[in-house]
Amino acid sequence: MAGIGTAYRLAWVASGVRLIGYLGITVVSALLPVASVWFLKRLLDRLALGGDGVPWSGIGLVALGFLAALLPPAQRYLHNEVGRRTGRRALSDLYLATGRLTGLARMEDPAFRDRLRMAQQAGRSGPAQTVDGVLAVAQSLITLIGLVAVLVAVSPMLAAVAVVGGLPSLIAQLRLSRSRATMLWRISPVERREMFYADLQLELPAAKELRLLNLGDFFRLRMLTELGKADGQRRSLDRRELRAQVLLGILSAVVSGAGVLWAIVAAGNGQLSVGDVSAFVAALTGVLAGTGALVGQLGFLNQSLITHEHYQAVITIQPDLTSAPDARPVPELRTAIELRDVWFRYGPDQPWVLRGVDLTIRAGESLALVGLNGAGKSTLVKLLCRFYDPDRGTITWDGQELRELSVESLRDRIGAVFQDFMTYDLTVADNIGIGDLPALTDEPRVQAAATRAGFDQTVQAMPRGYRTLLSRAFISEEDEAGVGTMLSGGQSQRLALARAFMRDRRDLLILDEPSSGLDAEAEHQIHRGLREHRADATSVLISHRLGAVRDADRIVVLAEGRVVEQGTHLELIGSEGEYARLFSLQSEGYQDVSTR
Repeated sequence: MAGIGTAYRLAWVASGVRLIGYLGITVVSALLPVASVWFLKRLLDRLALGGDGVPWSGIGLVALGFLAALLPPAQRYLHNEVGRRTGRRALSDLYLATGRLTGLARMEDPAFRDRLRMAQQAGRSGPAQTVDGVLAVAQSLITLIGLVAVLVAVSPMLAAVAVVGGLPSLIAQLRLSRSRATMLWRISPVERREMFYADLQLELPAAKELRLLNLGDFFRLRMLTELGKADGQRRSLDRRELRAQVLLGILSAVVSGAGVLWAIVAAGNGQLSVGDVSAFVAALTGVLAGTGALVGQLGFLNQSLITHEHYQAVITIQPDLTSAPDARPVPELRTAIELRDVWFRYGPDQPWVLRGVDLTIRAGESLALVGLNGAGKSTLVKLLCRFYDPDRGTITWDGQELRELSVESLRDRIGAVFQDFMTYDLTVADNIGIGDLPALTDEPRVQAAATRAGFDQTVQAMPRGYRTLLSRAFISEEDEAGVGTMLSGGQSQRLALARAFMRDRRDLLILDEPSSGLDAEAEHQIHRGLREHRADATSVLISHRLGAVRDADRIVVLAEGRVVEQGTHLELIGSEGEYARLFSLQSEGYQDVSTR
């Protein structure tokens, strides 16, 4: 019942007086069948007695006919308008709620992603469906109560039989609707895999490899296998529904047939008038049909409320990162960021990624993180951005623990290029400008950031320059070709760098493999630009190409989640430790190539 209250509060906020109009028309529409049966009975009885003139019951039937013609279009319009407005508000609330999840833990949890997908489906139409379901049930109940009253006036016993005969349908439908909602939740992971395999066969990034390796049939069969699993569970439930509906249909036919036979016999014995017979047959048919409709509507409403629970669970979810009630804004970095005995793993059943890391990043220092894959470099960056909190230990900003500071304020102090950088289906200008939203329309700053990333000349050669759409997912009406422009991997990386350079007034710049997709010349240009950009600024650079980090003020070597070495390039080479070993391996590779 809490879900009904939530849905109606949402509909009232979104629709206001439209909801009141919808409610009013629904009540009037519910009374029309009852009034029609009663007026028809009165009219037939009057005609049977040979009355002259047009009786008021006939005028009433004509008026009801006008209402029956006019109300459904108005009801449909209000139904659609309330649904649109409620759905839009529900989706807004849903994404506001997910926006409160400032960390990554829940977004990387498969169970939560299943719930989130169910919430998205329910959020788009669920609250509106709940509103419709309650009104449909109310309309059917009002009509049924009125028709049962007519039956009672003719035969109290048959009225009771008709009502009791509908109870098995009600009970069965409620059980089946709960089973269907449970089934939808159970097959959610299967459907997610099926959609993954389906989308994979149509997505552009995978198209080359799928064709080269002839993987089309492989992924098609996997898609069909997952679809078959989901369809099997749906089929099982459909069979249960079929059996129940056949049995309930037979019961309804028996009750209806018995009632009609009784009415015929009673009329022959003079116990019922022509109007009574007409009213009884119409009311009995209406009660049985209405009971079936009510059962279906209750089942639909019950299923909507169950799926609405997923929506409700998401919009009431608490933030995944705990912050102090009086979280303070993050001041300009003046001294250092310090990690003290930091331990972290991605779950209680997962191995430790960081194991007692102690590290100081001094203000104005360029620090490089190096190490083998899995050493914990990117995880450390996630902690610096506070996408996660350490399981043990502390991270401080000028002596203040990050948990005591505002998450939004902290991230406003950071610029970053992540290893899995994004190219959005937006224009070039928007792709760069979103790096600093207040400056989104500042064209000189956008162009300056692109120039610093070595990307401006590429943009100038595009069909519409900075207004070129970087996507082939949408048709661009502005471009002459009608479609957007696709970037190469290296161009996409320069774009991501330009976006990071929009945040050049931040205190900390994080660069996670900023040149991994670039050729040697482009890499040299980028790192030269980065050296100029990092001068007198605090920066953290991650790169597997050790030649790119040799000019850092300090190089920190991570191995198995621990800091094993730190110092300048020359100091680490002289110590002949892990860094020297890795640098030597890379140098040998280049020397081998040069001597061939």
